[in-house]
Amino acid sequence: MSNEGVSRSAILLMALGEDEAAEILKFLGPREVQKLGAAMATIDNISREDIEEVVGAFKSEIGELSPLAALDQSDYIRKVLRKALGDDKAAGLIDRILASGESAGIDGLKWMDPGAVSELIKNEHPQIIATIAVHLDPDHASEIISHFPERLRNDVILRIATLDGVQPNALKELNDVLARLLQGGDATRKAKLGGIKAAAEIMNFMGKASEASVVANLEAHDPALAEKIRSEMFTFDDLINVDDKGFQRMMRDVSADVLVVALRGAPDQLKDKVLRNMSKRAAETLKEDLEGRGPVKVSEVEAAQKEILSVVSRLAEEGEIIMGGKGGDDEFI
Repeated sequence: MSNEGVSRSAILLMALGEDEAAEILKFLGPREVQKLGAAMATIDNISREDIEEVVGAFKSEIGELSPLAALDQSDYIRKVLRKALGDDKAAGLIDRILASGESAGIDGLKWMDPGAVSELIKNEHPQIIATIAVHLDPDHASEIISHFPERLRNDVILRIATLDGVQPNALKELNDVLARLLQGGDATRKAKLGGIKAAAEIMNFMGKASEASVVANLEAHDPALAEKIRSEMFTFDDLINVDDKGFQRMMRDVSADVLVVALRGAPDQLKDKVLRNMSKRAAETLKEDLEGRGPVKVSEVEAAQKEILSVVSRLAEEGEIIMGGKGGDDEFI
C-alpha cells in the first residue's frame, strides 16, 4: 500500500468510528495495522471536504465490486482443484497456493517485537529456530536473527537454506516451543517452506557485516550452496537492474527522505538511474538534498535501504515489478 493509500485508509477508519474500525482491523496483518495506527496518530486538522472525498471514493469502489467479493476464495479454490485433479494431485498445489492452516498459530509472533521473539526462541535448537523463521516475513525474520550471536545466526541461515519442507512432527515441536501461539495441524503433508530462496530473502534484510559473516560461514560449509544463495539475493545495488517502469512504480511508494539517506554511498550509476526516473524539478531537489546533507550513520543508511527493499519485495509479489538476483543476463528470457 502506498503512503497516500495508508493516509486515506487512516482517514476512512477514523470517519467510520471505533467499533467499525476495530472490526476492519481484525482482518489485517500486523504490518498493515502498525502502518495504519501510525498514520491515524499523525492525523490532525482534516477538513470536512477531505473526509467527504475519501468516504465518497470508498463508496464508489464498493459499488463497483462484483458478487465475487463475498466469495470464500480459499474454500472455493480447494474444492475446484480437488474436483479437477483428485485429492492426491491437488494436495501439493493447494499447499503452494494457499497458506497452510498448520502454521496459522505462528501469526502471533508477527505481532511481537523482533527482540522479544529472539529472546523467546534463542535457546531452542537451531533447526527449530530455522523452522520458525521461514514462517515469518523475511524482513521480520532477518531482524530476529540479527539479535542472535554470530555462531547461532550462521547456523540458522545454513539450516534455512537446506530446509526441505516442514514435516508434521516439526510442526508439533513448534507447537511445544510456542505453546498456545502455534496450533499444530493434523495434516500428513509437509508444508513447502524453507530452501535457498527463503534464506536469500532473509539475508537481503541483514546488515552488511552480518551478511558477510553468514556468507563466509556458508562458503566454508558448502561453496556451491553459498553461490546458489548469493545468486538469489537481491541487494540495494541490484535496483539498477529493475526496468525504468518498475523503478518509477517503486519510487511512488518511497518517501524522498528515505531515498536521500538510502543513496548515501550508492554507486553513481544507481544515483543516475534514480535521477533519470524523476521529474526535472524532483531530480534537482534530490541533488541538492544529497549534496547538502551532512554525514549519516551506516546503520541509518542500511535501515533506509532495507525499507526500500521491503517495498520492492512487496511490489514484486504483487506482480507490479520484476526483480532478479545476481544471475546476470540469463535470469529472464
